[in-house]
Amino acid sequence: MFATRSNNRKDRQIREVSLERGVIKNATGSCLVRFGDTVVLCCATIEERVDGWRKGSGKGWVTAEYAMLPASGSKRTPREYKGRKGRSQEIERLVGRSIRSVCDMSRMGGEVTMTIDCDVLQADGGTRTAAITGAWVAAWDAFEMWRRAGKIKTNPLTSQVAAISVGMVGGRLMLDLDYREDSRAEVDMNVVMDASGKLVEIQGTGEQTTFSRQQLSEMLDMAQSGIEELLALQKACVEGE
Repeated sequence: MFATRSNNRKDRQIREVSLERGVIKNATGSCLVRFGDTVVLCCATIEERVDGWRKGSGKGWVTAEYAMLPASGSKRTPREYKGRKGRSQEIERLVGRSIRSVCDMSRMGGEVTMTIDCDVLQADGGTRTAAITGAWVAAWDAFEMWRRAGKIKTNPLTSQVAAISVGMVGGRLMLDLDYREDSRAEVDMNVVMDASGKLVEIQGTGEQTTFSRQQLSEMLDMAQSGIEELLALQKACVEGE
């Protein structure tokens, strides 16, 4: 039986979250995001080019890369190189899809590419949800810098997007799982949602047991409440000029 959460958190309570902007001098936009002891550095860079398949479209593109630094976990993680990714490739595609879902790529200033690099400095569960939440802030700042430079008239981000995990641990539904909880979860789910409450993506798995439609609804309601908190933090972060 799972007894107490870290820091005596309630089952519906997210971890302490912080979003710090402008942490990397050479990035067009950057954000250091903390979900408890999970720390991810998100850097957005805009380049005036697109890959061959996108040429002639007149539109931009948003993509992402994700990696865990060697000392980010309890055991050293070998450095990842192109062609040797798996889990990281799946997560970076999720981050890219999440940001593209709220970006009007016809308003990016032509055929340009935004790359959002998400590097996990410290991992304690929820690295992909932290990466998505921080990536939006980095993307917003990068587009704002692009706008101030006269490259675009308005920021092409049409909404906010954030993500959080939810799961069943010891028969209890819990929000924003840390590693200790995630490693024991009977059901594990990641939810991505925009500021209007529309779902962007749901990744849910019965790791050790099945779950009912009613439990699914309860988990989605729990996730939405957590995401609404994250959206409020994002908004306060980017408005704090």
